[in-house]
Amino acid sequence: MSLKFTDVSHQYDQEPVLDGVSLEALEGEILCLLGASGSGKTTLLRLAAGLETLQNGQIDLNGRVLSAPGRDTPAEQRQIGMVFQDHALFPHLNVAQNIAFGLDQREPEKNRQIVARVLAEVGLVGFEGRYPHTLSGGQQQRVALARAMAPQPSVILLDEPFASIDVSRRRQLRGRSRLSLKQSGAVTIMVTHDPEEALDMADRIAVMDQGIILQCGEPSELYAHPKSALVAGLFGEAQVFPASLDAGIASFAFGQIPISTQSQNETRPMELALRPQHTQLKKAAGPSNYHVLDVRFRGTHWLVLVGTDNAQIAPLHVQLPDASAFTAGMPVDLAFDPQNLFLFPAAI
Repeated sequence: MSLKFTDVSHQYDQEPVLDGVSLEALEGEILCLLGASGSGKTTLLRLAAGLETLQNGQIDLNGRVLSAPGRDTPAEQRQIGMVFQDHALFPHLNVAQNIAFGLDQREPEKNRQIVARVLAEVGLVGFEGRYPHTLSGGQQQRVALARAMAPQPSVILLDEPFASIDVSRRRQLRGRSRLSLKQSGAVTIMVTHDPEEALDMADRIAVMDQGIILQCGEPSELYAHPKSALVAGLFGEAQVFPASLDAGIASFAFGQIPISTQSQNETRPMELALRPQHTQLKKAAGPSNYHVLDVRFRGTHWLVLVGTDNAQIAPLHVQLPDASAFTAGMPVDLAFDPQNLFLFPAAI
C-alpha cells in the first residue's frame, strides 16, 4: 500500500504553488512534509484528499488512480481520513457521536465497539459523553485523530495538527499520536513547519520550499547529510552564514577554515552551516575581533552568543557544557572543526 504523487504541479491565479513534485508515502509510514508557509505542503495534502482538483501530474493509491487531469475520484470515495489544524469537531455532538459520524449508522453496536477501540488508542477512555467545548485543545485534537482513524482509512492526512496546542503539551501529544498512527498501519502524511515536530513524528521527512522537494529521507539522514543550506539550517540549531571559498580556505564573518575536500583552485561564494556544539571557544590571549554578547543557561547546556564589531552580523551561537568562565564583553578566540560543518554553493 502506498500513496504516490507523480510530477504534480499546481497554481493559484497563475501563481505556481507546486512544481513537478514526485513523492511516495508507504504503508505504516509517517511521512512529514516540512517547510515554511507558502512552500506548497498543504496544497499537496489537499490534492491528495480531493479537496482541490489536480491540474497536472497524477496521484495513485496502491496503484489505483485517484487524480489525473480530467479524472478525479470524489473525496468521499478515496478511503482517506483528514485531521485539520482547528480540529473541526461538531459542537452539538458528543465525543462518541463525533467519532462515529463517518461510520455506517446502520450498525450501532459495531460503531460502539469501534469508538471504544479508537478512544483507547488515543488515551480518552471515559470521554464518550463529553462535548467538544468541555475538552482541552489537546483532547479535542485526539478526538479529531480518533475520528479520522475510526473508518480504518488507507491514508490519514494531518494538516499542522498540533499548531493550536500549548507548547508544554505538544511533545506528550505528539508521542501519543505517533504511537496511535503507527498502530493503525495506515499511510500517514503530516504537514508541519516545525523541524522538532518533524523529528518527533516522522519515519521520513520531505523538506519543501517554493513548491519543490529539496530533500527527502530519514531524519538521521537529513541531520547528518543535508544537501542544501536550507535543509542544514532546519536541524540541530545550525546557523547559516555567507562565506567565500578561495584556495581551499572558507572565510566567513567569524574566521577562516581550511576545507580539504574542495578544489584548491576553486573560488566562489558559498553558504556555511555550523551547529553550536561544534565551535570551540576560549578567552582571547590578546586583541580579538570577537567578543561575548550574552551567556544563557538552557538546562542541559549553556549557550554563548559571540559577536563582531559589525552589529549587522547575526551573533554566532556556541554551545558549552559549562560557561562559567565567560562573561559579556569578554574578547574570545574561536576554532572550528572542518569535519563538523556544511558548505554549499551560494544560490545565484
